Amino acid sequence: MGRAFVYVILGGGVAAGYAALEFTRRGVSQGELCIISEEPVPPYERPALSKGYLLPEAPARLPSFHTCVGANEERLTPKWYKEHGIELVLGTRVKSADVKRKTLLTAAGETISYKILIIATGARALKLEEFGVSGSNAENVCYLRDLADADRLVNVMQSCAGGNAVVIGGGYIGMECAASLVINKINVTMVFPEAHFMARLFTPKIASYYEDYYKSKGVKFIKGTVLSSFDMDSNGKVTAVNLRDGSRLPVDMVVVGIGIRPNTSLFEGQLTLEKGGIKVNGRMRTSNSSVYAVGDVAAFPVQLFGETRRLEHVDSARKSARHAVAAIMEPNKTDDFDYLPFFYSRVFTLSWQFYGDNAGEVVHFGDYSGSTIGAYWVSKGHLVGSFLEGGSKEDYEAIAKATKLKPAIEDLTELERQGLGFALTVSKNHLTSPTGNVGGSSLILEKPLYAWHATAGVIVAASVAAFAYWYGRRRRRW
Repeated sequence: MGRAFVYVILGGGVAAGYAALEFTRRGVSQGELCIISEEPVPPYERPALSKGYLLPEAPARLPSFHTCVGANEERLTPKWYKEHGIELVLGTRVKSADVKRKTLLTAAGETISYKILIIATGARALKLEEFGVSGSNAENVCYLRDLADADRLVNVMQSCAGGNAVVIGGGYIGMECAASLVINKINVTMVFPEAHFMARLFTPKIASYYEDYYKSKGVKFIKGTVLSSFDMDSNGKVTAVNLRDGSRLPVDMVVVGIGIRPNTSLFEGQLTLEKGGIKVNGRMRTSNSSVYAVGDVAAFPVQLFGETRRLEHVDSARKSARHAVAAIMEPNKTDDFDYLPFFYSRVFTLSWQFYGDNAGEVVHFGDYSGSTIGAYWVSKGHLVGSFLEGGSKEDYEAIAKATKLKPAIEDLTELERQGLGFALTVSKNHLTSPTGNVGGSSLILEKPLYAWHATAGVIVAASVAAFAYWYGRRRRRW
C-alpha cells in the first residue's frame, strides 16, 4: 500500500512551510504536494520556542506562530493546507529512503513515492551521552529543538520558580534560554568551555558587552570547563551538577544546548555529503537531479565568499526553501542562490543582527557602555562582515547592504571613526549611483580628495595643451 505525489517535502520545520507557500504561489496543483513530518503539527516558526513560547505572561502558542508569520507572510494553518490541496502526513517517521527508486518508507510500513523530493530534515540536538555524560532522560533535564521539548521546558520552569538552573552551553540556545529562565524568576548559572559565550560569532569585546548585561540580571558564568556528571535523587531527578574543574552546583533544573547535528542519515551513501550536510548546487539540487535539500541540512555555495557552507539559522532555511521551489517550478527563470549569511537574536531588551562572515581583522565601533554597539570584519582589504546591536530598521538594512557590496577598506582607523555612519554612507551612495557602483573606499570613507583634485587638474591642463598644439599644427597644414 502506498501513495504517490509529484512533490514531497521530507521534514516539517520552518523550511517546509516556506517551501509550501512558494509552491502555491508558483502554481502547484491540488494533490501534487505532500509534507511528511515527525511532529504532530504543521510547520511553525521555530525561533518562537526559545523566545515568546517561554514567557511567563501571554506566551506564544500555536496557531499564532505557524509559518510564515516570521517573514510577515500569511499564516499557514491546517485549514490553509487543506484549502490548497496539500497533503500533511504528520506524526510520521521515515525509516528509509531510496533515491534511485524515488521512494520513502515510513515506520508504519507505507511507501510514499515522488517525482521531486525536497529534503528539509533539519538537525537534531546533540545529547550529553554523545560526550560521555549520562542523565538526559532525567525529568528536570531539558533540551530545546521542537514543540515537545518546549512544552517540557515550560512545565519544568513552572515547577522551579525561585529555584536554581544550570544552562550547559554558551551558544544560541544557551543565551536565549538563560534570558527566558531569568524572566521566569529562576536563578541561572551558565557553564561552557569557551572563554566567552557565542564564541563562534562574538568577539571577546562583543561577548563582554552581553555578559555584563546578563550579570546585571543575576546570571553567573563558569567558563573554561564542562559538565562531568549529575547527582541524582532516588526519583531520578538531578540535584546537582558536577563540573570537570571540581565545582558542584546544586540545581532544580538543567537546560542543555551543546549544538546540533544535521539529519542526513537517510541519505548517507546515496547523496554527496559535505560540511556535515548534504551538498547542493546553486539551485539547491543535490547529486541526484530529482532531489533537493534546504535549511540546516544543506551545504550550498555562498557566492559572496566563493565557498560551500552549511548555515544553521532560520533566515537561511526560509530563503533556501523558496529558492529550491523556484528552481524546481521555473528553472529557466531562476539564477543560482545568492545568499548573504544573516544571524540575529533578541534577549531581554537587547536585539542584534549580523551579516556576512566574521573573518579577518575586526573593527569595533559605538559606545560599549551604551545601547548601540557594532563591529566590522575586514578581510583581504574588503568589508566581509557587520554586526550591530540596538540599531533601527534603516541601520540594519544599511549594514546588510554594505556587507553585500564588499567595499574596499584602506584605513581601519577611519572605519572605526565613522562607525555605523560608514554603512549608512555606503548604502546611500549605492542608491544614488546610476551604475550601482559605490566607488573605492577613499570616497566611501570620506577622506579629503584634494590630492585627487590636483592630479585631475594637471591631467586636464596637460590634455588642453596637447590638443592646442595638435590643433595649431593641423591648421598650418590646411
